[in-house]
Amino acid sequence: MAAKPVYKVIFLNQGQVYEVFCSAIYQSEMYGFIEIEEFVFGERTQLLIDPAEEKLKNEFAGVKRSYIPMHSIVRIDEVEKEGPVKITEIKGGGDKIAQFPYGTFIPNPKPVE
Repeated sequence: MAAKPVYKVIFLNQGQVYEVFCSAIYQSEMYGFIEIEEFVFGERTQLLIDPAEEKLKNEFAGVKRSYIPMHSIVRIDEVEKEGPVKITEIKGGGDKIAQFPYGTFIPNPKPVE
């Protein structure tokens, strides 16, 4: 039997970059969203506890499915096995990652007569 695939999902959330691992990911029936399920966190085999991993475990505790807006997704990779989850602050200035602008009104062009 083939092992279940593991996906690394990187997305923007409230000024932070989240890196999480999950076993199920697909396009949602809700337009413009990606659904991620079956979150995978590392086993507690080390004495040192990562505060970012603990924060994410607490944030996603009891979450069956999470809906992430497509414009917040930075990258999705299928990986061999899970790694450390991360939360990284987005700092102002010359960052390489920026959230897609939303909430702006783009008028329709005038029809050609």
